[in-house]
Amino acid sequence: MQRSFFVVVWPAMLALVAGSQLARLSFGVPAGSGQPRDRFRNPFSHAGAWLLLTFLMLNPGQVRAAPDAVFERVAAQARALAQAPYRAPAQIPAALRTLSYDQYRDIRYRPSQALWKAEGLPFQVQFFHPGLFFTHSVQIHVIEADGTRELPYAAGRFDFGKNRLDPLPGDLGYAGLRIHAPLNRPDYYDELAVFLGASYFRSLGRGEHYGLSARGIAIDTAALGGEEFPAFREFWLVKPQPGARLITLYALLDGPSLSGAYRFDITPGTSTQMAVRARLFFRRTPQVLGIAPLTSMFWHGENSWRHFNDFRPEVHDSDGLAIVGGTGERIWRPLSNPQALRVSAFQFERLRGFGLVQRDRDFDHYQDLEAHYHQRPSAWVTPQGEWGAGELRLVEIPTPDETNDNIVAFWMPKRLPQAGGQMELAYRTDWGYRPAEQPAGGYVLATRRSPGDHAGGRRYIVDFAGGELDKLATAPQGVVTVGAGGKLLKQQVERNPATGGWRLSFQVQPPAAGPLELRAFLKQGARTLTETWSYLES
Repeated sequence: MQRSFFVVVWPAMLALVAGSQLARLSFGVPAGSGQPRDRFRNPFSHAGAWLLLTFLMLNPGQVRAAPDAVFERVAAQARALAQAPYRAPAQIPAALRTLSYDQYRDIRYRPSQALWKAEGLPFQVQFFHPGLFFTHSVQIHVIEADGTRELPYAAGRFDFGKNRLDPLPGDLGYAGLRIHAPLNRPDYYDELAVFLGASYFRSLGRGEHYGLSARGIAIDTAALGGEEFPAFREFWLVKPQPGARLITLYALLDGPSLSGAYRFDITPGTSTQMAVRARLFFRRTPQVLGIAPLTSMFWHGENSWRHFNDFRPEVHDSDGLAIVGGTGERIWRPLSNPQALRVSAFQFERLRGFGLVQRDRDFDHYQDLEAHYHQRPSAWVTPQGEWGAGELRLVEIPTPDETNDNIVAFWMPKRLPQAGGQMELAYRTDWGYRPAEQPAGGYVLATRRSPGDHAGGRRYIVDFAGGELDKLATAPQGVVTVGAGGKLLKQQVERNPATGGWRLSFQVQPPAAGPLELRAFLKQGARTLTETWSYLES
């Protein structure tokens, strides 16, 4: 099987990363959502070591989009910002910054005040109040047929619960926004997408509960000197027409290293689609540039050896990283909760797409009636245009529980933009149960491991199913590749009647020191039948 990638591993990076100034950025269920226990998570624990995120790079001039006057105006603002020294936004009043978690959660947006609710349009928008983790506000604008207007802050839009706050400034602004639409049934407006905190956003498909999230861009993640967190500063919401199937919004991004203009076109459905376009202007050359970032949580799963004091068999928002290389080869990397920070890089001359995926949809594997991990969305990123050469990075960070988002995946271009330069970006993210990553051929269902028969040895059990596999009358051949220093001891392939597919079992002797890289797939004769299973043991 010809391979279009190889992997570079950094097993220890924590010492290089300074602590984040955004310690404990929240990205859980918004106040008033009514969803249980999808709690606020802290993606900036572990000394700010993570958030290598993904985003798509195109060379200037490669994107041929239709004329968009609004986008050009926002881009002009971003260009002007980038030509001047960076100015941090003003902080909100201290009374809001010092709210406790429970106090902040007690501030709820009044659904009766939702934007466009009275007009019965197919989309409605609610807003988040500044406070606690969200110490900088954003400006909201509405684009209508007769022009653009600013949507000023209004305390009357919120129920403050038991909080007793002094009169707040009229120009306070909002922390972020959430979009509602009749996603699951025509008579109820479900929460469809959220933009909240730095450049974070997330969405879901029909019948799902919030899980993983995305970000506009990542700068200097895990680089010496610490990570930078550019943030969306302004949003422009385009008023939808009656019967509209999608909603459009624009955003202005700013940070010490760059400014940028974004356009999001969001189409709800069984798999909700987000088409993203951006133009970035760089004040400096970043050390690390994360394109189309995705971030998730993996506490423990079927491949975990360590004991976790938890009644649930598995706890994770995503169970694997899926990649499709330029030659069409599909790669599946099961996620893990390592004992030390681990960074992997899959290098490509061309990339067709990638995603953080929740393949396991069996409730019995989670046994969680509140968090609904079996109903968490997957997210798949598809480049629009050519990204060029680069690497797909995966970051796995140790976490003691499920409250920390500890998994990050993003594209890192080989050629970084220079100070004073600009970059045009375009991609699509699908949020759903079965996004575009699901291969038509054989794919990995499950990964398990245990000690082997020999001292220090390890056993791996990989279940494959789908495609031609389910129809094979004779066993396919397993192809196992063991990295430097390791040794393949034995292997076998047998039918798994419970899945209808085939189980590959093999044992290896790992090297005396250092990580062990493993790859495996099934074939019949010269034909490859499955995606490539890729695993890193450290």
